[in-house]
Amino acid sequence: MASAAYLETEENLEALISRIEQKSRKIETLLKQSKPVEALKTALEGSPLKTRDERCKSANWIVVHRAMMAIRDIDGMFNSLDTEYYDILMKYLYRGLSTGDRPTCDQCLKIHEKLTERAGLGCILRSLADTVNTVLAAS
Repeated sequence: MASAAYLETEENLEALISRIEQKSRKIETLLKQSKPVEALKTALEGSPLKTRDERCKSANWIVVHRAMMAIRDIDGMFNSLDTEYYDILMKYLYRGLSTGDRPTCDQCLKIHEKLTERAGLGCILRSLADTVNTVLAAS
């Protein structure tokens, strides 16, 4: 039985995809302005965590991935990134690691190490234990 929170009509999904596309354009602008941390914050804001639609998950992953790969100063990123983003960032790091793409995995591991130092093991546990708010593609 699906709860009201998970009812995804085609209209809702199209609106969600449209918001992700708008977010993508904003991120590209921020990256052109050499503001990768702001781009990452924008990518993580309003992530469609509760959606079960793979198009939405994939579209948002592409946006987060683009911003995440632009980060060069990871310590500097964490000096600017609010703690409210830590758990969702951890979820996307695991999605990145699941790709098997070497540059993506390398970047995810670098960020994972620093994030774990900052947020502790609880961040990992919350990320892995949360089965409602997911960013991974269904296996």
